[in-house]
Amino acid sequence: MPIPGSGLAKGLAVTLRTMTKKTVTAQYPDVQPELPPRSRGVIGLFEENCTVCMLCARECPDWCIYIDSHKETVPAAVEGGRERSRNVLDRFAIDFSLCMYCGICIEVCPFDALFWSPEFEYAETDIHELTHERDKLREWMWTVPAPPALDPGAEEPKEVAAARKAADKLAAAQAAEAAAPTEPAPGSGPEGDRA
Repeated sequence: MPIPGSGLAKGLAVTLRTMTKKTVTAQYPDVQPELPPRSRGVIGLFEENCTVCMLCARECPDWCIYIDSHKETVPAAVEGGRERSRNVLDRFAIDFSLCMYCGICIEVCPFDALFWSPEFEYAETDIHELTHERDKLREWMWTVPAPPALDPGAEEPKEVAAARKAADKLAAAQAAEAAAPTEPAPGSGPEGDRA
């Protein structure tokens, strides 16, 4: 038979034990959480890299990316050349009320125009304000962290090694050419004056 009040004593013992330990709860607004380096907060747009290829919008499982564009004719660079047409971005918007933060749009972008930003405080009172247009998406680029540094012990890529070898060879040839004594032209010098 349990002793009356033993449950109260056990509860107070737990309370006394935990009162002496340091608290682990972070007071969120005052103390910002430490986010992992690859955290998914909001998507930033680097507009200069966007070619309006529409891959991100086509691959998005939520259909939350809206892109509008038009074609513009670029005159020929040289006379007699061919005119070219290019896509011009009119609208790029992401509806974050629909987005599930899967990152497919960032992965499929062949021109690195989309990036993850660790920012997560963009709650709005109106759901329509969660559709970020290209100006707002461009502002998020300021919060995108720099890519991690390359491993100093990693092997150099073949292309870089070949380019470095060619540059060293060219520099050595130029140095040898500059250091080589130049022979005087015939007829110039003390012997040429006597003739």
